[in-house]
Amino acid sequence: MKRLGLGLLVLLAAPFGAEAADPTKPHPHQGLLAPYPKSPPPTHFTAEEQQALAAGEAVHKQTQGETGGRGLAVFRVNAPPETVWIVIQDFASYPLWIDEVEKCEIYRRNGSQIFVRFVLKAVGMEIEYFIHHDYHPEAGWGTWTLDYTRESDLSDSVGFWRVTEVAPGVSQVEYSVDLKISGWVPGFVRNIIVDNGLEDATEWVKEQAERRVPR
Repeated sequence: MKRLGLGLLVLLAAPFGAEAADPTKPHPHQGLLAPYPKSPPPTHFTAEEQQALAAGEAVHKQTQGETGGRGLAVFRVNAPPETVWIVIQDFASYPLWIDEVEKCEIYRRNGSQIFVRFVLKAVGMEIEYFIHHDYHPEAGWGTWTLDYTRESDLSDSVGFWRVTEVAPGVSQVEYSVDLKISGWVPGFVRNIIVDNGLEDATEWVKEQAERRVPR
């Protein structure tokens, strides 16, 4: 797993005001970021990006978003889509795979709708938020927004996964996320979830999915 850089550690150690998420209260709004369509639109790649993906390299792109661009990571995994989706939906294991995730637990599930509580923790600071996922592995995609029936520390968050089989036993994975932070939440949290999250996803998803493939 990735270690936090020195600059980030200094920021994390700085004092910040404390507010708390509250699952008993609705979120202050019903969405500030436009959610991704169901299903997300296809991503277009240049010839150079396609060559990089075929060579096993990750591709990072920016797509249009209210905050100046949504991050997108695309990479290939030597595992079939159904295995990749098993990993993506194994929320209970996220704290084992991702450094900053302290807790990750499903609190409600109804068919394709999966509601998950996340707690990020680093150098004594804790950020709690609630995500409403709409996952359709059989169609190759899943999206999410905040669960606006509960108050999160984040102001808003949207994103998607798309998993496509590009060769027998080989999946192309796309992961995109965007968020708005609340007034009291320091800006480095965006780096943890968006910038670091894009890079980390290419590592923990690939590693865990490929571990499940019989050799």
